[in-house]
Amino acid sequence: MEPVELFEALLELADEVELDVRILRGQNPADTDFTPDSTCCRVKGKVWVVLSPNDPVDLHIRVLASALKSEAGSTLEARYLPPAIRAALDTEI
Repeated sequence: MEPVELFEALLELADEVELDVRILRGQNPADTDFTPDSTCCRVKGKVWVVLSPNDPVDLHIRVLASALKSEAGSTLEARYLPPAIRAALDTEI
């Protein structure tokens, strides 16, 4: 599975388990002193996955997989997932 396909599959999975994914608008890093990084955080008790357009798709995959594993791991454990998605979730970060 190509990285972009894996990323899209993880986005769909995140939507299915009601994980809030926010993809920031693109910005030119030269226009500001602040460049956000992709990360997972908790805001008012709700988990947000924040993805920066400046980060590579491989980092987006790692951040999404980590959030899915930590927040929906038990739900996903009992569910069939294609091997590429299962491998992404099982990869240690």
